[in-house]
Amino acid sequence: KHLLLTEACVELTDTALNSKADGKSEWEHAERYAKNIINDFNNYSEGWIDWNIVLDSFGGPNHVGNFCEAPIMVDIETQKITYNPSYYAIGHFSKFIKPMSKRVLCVNDENNELYTVAYENPNGEIVVVILNTGWVKETAVFIDGKTFNQTLPDSSITTLIIEK
Repeated sequence: KHLLLTEACVELTDTALNSKADGKSEWEHAERYAKNIINDFNNYSEGWIDWNIVLDSFGGPNHVGNFCEAPIMVDIETQKITYNPSYYAIGHFSKFIKPMSKRVLCVNDENNELYTVAYENPNGEIVVVILNTGWVKETAVFIDGKTFNQTLPDSSITTLIIEK
């Protein structure tokens, strides 16, 4: 069976202005996207699609009238475009994991707030995406009998590309 997650989104119960008061909520949304993508890919999903990559400042258009945040928001009055952190989170996957890649077994370390997914691209390079939802930490990466350490900034998404 082919598995594909569709219509992902960040649905908010507050208004656009209040949801962006400190910017922290926006980064938490990016972490949520990355964690969902990693978990879905590690559980055999072949793809992941946001229900709408661009929305207006009222979270629309939508037929329900609820406020949703999108990776790209457009202020309909000023025409200002805002690229939310979730836009860049999605890029860690869409930019580096190429079509026809094969998922590689990797281990999540949820006790240390680390979530990972790895793919082998058709050209043989290994792409590892690591979400660190905690503090700065050093982690060891083991690939094909080789080991190296990687420092992960706190609350970050890191993409490693290992050439063979």
